[in-house]
Formats: sequence, C-alpha cells, structure tokens
Amino acid sequence: MPDVRTELPGPAGRAIIDADAAVTSGSLPRAYPLVPRRAYGSVVEDADGNLFLDCNAGIAVTSTGHCHPAVVAAVTAQATELLHYSASDFYLPIYSRMCSALAATAPIDGPVRAFLTNSGAEAVEGAMKLARYATGRPYVISFFGAFHGRTYGAMTLTASKAKYHKGFGPLVPGVLHAPYAFNRVDPDTGARSHDEEETFDYLENTLFRYQVPPSEVAAIFVEPVQGEGGYIVPHAAWLARLRSLCDKYGILLVADEVQSGMGRTGRMWAIEYSGVRPDILISAKGIASGLPLGAFMARAPLMEKWGAGAHGSTYGGSPVPCAAGLATLSVIESEGLLANATEQGEFLMSGLREIWAEHPKTVTDVRGVGLMIGVEFRSAELAERVQLRAFERGLLVLECGESTIRVSPPLVFTREQATTALRIFAEVVNSAGT
Repeated sequence: MPDVRTELPGPAGRAIIDADAAVTSGSLPRAYPLVPRRAYGSVVEDADGNLFLDCNAGIAVTSTGHCHPAVVAAVTAQATELLHYSASDFYLPIYSRMCSALAATAPIDGPVRAFLTNSGAEAVEGAMKLARYATGRPYVISFFGAFHGRTYGAMTLTASKAKYHKGFGPLVPGVLHAPYAFNRVDPDTGARSHDEEETFDYLENTLFRYQVPPSEVAAIFVEPVQGEGGYIVPHAAWLARLRSLCDKYGILLVADEVQSGMGRTGRMWAIEYSGVRPDILISAKGIASGLPLGAFMARAPLMEKWGAGAHGSTYGGSPVPCAAGLATLSVIESEGLLANATEQGEFLMSGLREIWAEHPKTVTDVRGVGLMIGVEFRSAELAERVQLRAFERGLLVLECGESTIRVSPPLVFTREQATTALRIFAEVVNSAGT
C-alpha cells in the first residue's frame, strides 16, 4: 500500500534526476518525478524507499503485475540457455511457440500467422507494410484521436495531438484520417450521446468522394478502445459498421490492440466485445509483462502473400522476451486475470462514478471497460493537477486525451488495492479545485 515518507522526489531520486538531465534526450516526456527502483505486483518502490500503488502498470504494460514470479522464472531459465539468435534468419523454437500461442487467442477468421517485433510501433509499421503489399493499394486510413506510435509510419497514422507531428514533416504519404466514434457526455446534464453517422458520412461523402476512391484504400487502422486519445469506448455497432464498410470495398480492417489487448478490458482482445473479426491484429505493451515484445497477426492468406525477405527483424521475437510472453499468456489463463480485470474494473468504475456524482463541476465523465478506465475532467489543468497530487499521495495515474486521467492497473489488482486507490483518488479530486 502507499507509503510516502520523503518529499518527492527524495534526495536519492533528485540525484538520479540531475544525472539523467545531463545525458538523456530532452524529448522524453516525463509526467512527474517518479524514480522507480524496484516493484512487485501493483506496488512500485522509488529510489528513496517510498511505496506507490500503481494504476499505470508502466503505461498498460505490466499485465501480470511487476516481477510476477512465473515470468521472472521463465526469463531466468531462458537467459541461462540462449539470450539471442535472430529469428529473422534462423529457426528459433521459442519464436514459433510464441506465434502459435498468440494465434490461438486471435479473434481472426481462419488460420492465423504472426510476426514478432520489439514494440507496438514496429508492429504497426509491419501491419502497414503487409496491408499495402497484400492488397496492392497505396492508401491507409486511421482516426482523429488515434495513437499508433512514434516511428514515421506509426506517427503518421497517429492523430491524437498535433505536437506528435510538429517539426517532423513531410510525413509518410498515403495516410488519411477520419472522425472516430462520437461518444461524449454533456458536462452540465450528464447526458451521453452516441453518433456513428459522423464517421461514415465523412468516409462515404467526403473522403471517398473528394480525396481517394475506396478501391485504392488498403486498410483502415482502428483502436477498438482509443488509448492516448482519451480512453474512448465506441459502440459495438460502430465497429460492426466499420467492418461492413471494409467488406463493401475490399479494405482490410486492422485492429490496433497495443494498449487495449492482452486482457486489459476483461477480454483477451477488446474487439471481442463487438463480435467483429479483424483481418490484422496488432499487440504489444502487456504481451510480455514488461519485456520488449510486440506482434502483428493476420489471416494466413494475407501473410502468405509476401515472400522471404519482404520483412524481418534482428531482435524481434528474441528468446528472452518470448519466454516472458509465453509465461504471461499462461499466467493470464491460470490465474483467471480476465475475470479479475472485469470484477475489479466494475468495482473501480462504480466507485469513480460515485466520485463523479459528488464532484460534477470537476469530473465530467467516467468511461471504460475492464481495467481500461478514463476519468475526464472539466479542463486539462484540472487533470494535470489531479495526476500530480495523486503521485504526491502515493497513487500513480497518468493523463491521456485532452483532459482525461487513465486508470489502468495491472490485471492482478486486488479488491483491497482498488479500495485504496478509490479513497486516494476521491481525496485528490476533493482538493483539486484548491
């Protein structure tokens, strides 16, 4: 449980921050002065021995909690046998085992093939290459509010904030954007409105009419729950209609589940709630409980269209991350973490909505599914203040979107920890206006 005994950062933390400032890139967007030293489960200890309750999960990465014993054991065992050999040029047994385990979970019709990467951005890049190669079409579409990564193709698909593009143009050609599902709450009345027409009216009557014919669009990239854009949850009908539009024009549907996948929403993949089957699915973050591993999976006939050398990676799917990934999948199943994400998520949502009801002039919405919850505030300044004050009281949360705080703890989060998180969050919100 939280135990903050020094000012933040403490003396050891300040020394590390000062050393960091002298050598690291100024591009790193540090949220607040947390200096992690070690962690276990849902608790992080900083360099000065302060304890924090982690509702970030390392930005939705540590799915099985920090340093889960089964993951640590798998990593340790693999590290004693083989640290690295490139699966791009040779046959690593653990690489194909990881691909097989992932493919078994994929909500994709028919046989599935997988490609392993080091990160989510790399997986997005690979999926974009595959979509263009397999269809022979040059254009791809993503949505306003989307975040797909920071490498050039992924950054071009990203449209959550203009700052991610600033200074980096020209971007990758052939990328277009459309409005995401309209799903908002009136801050004064609390009324929630859904409007899927904006998306499809824009696609059919503007983009396909004036910019590019649908016959030249290879793929539409969509987050089944928007992450960095503000934890926006679309209606299942919106995703179903998007699938129908893709089918109508022969466009591939690519589900970016880098943040929403691996059980975060209470299902292995968030798109399962809609019953929609994508053609390509992208994963990373929680896939290996903190080790660098990503993947994109596709219907086998698509992946079989490109031949040897069309894509590769020296480090992608390296043995140690694959060992962590296999252990992560095993723990999610054996410890019932999907059910726990649903149970604790419902408890957190209920408690956060009570806070909303008590502070309607501060909080304007609580939305989410499973342990992927967004709390929207009346202003960006309020959200930033809540983020910092929560940190000062031992609770780690993180902003996203324009004015939203995300609550995304590890899938091992307990009821006791959820209760503590709600108590601290309520205290912080109560003081946020002062």
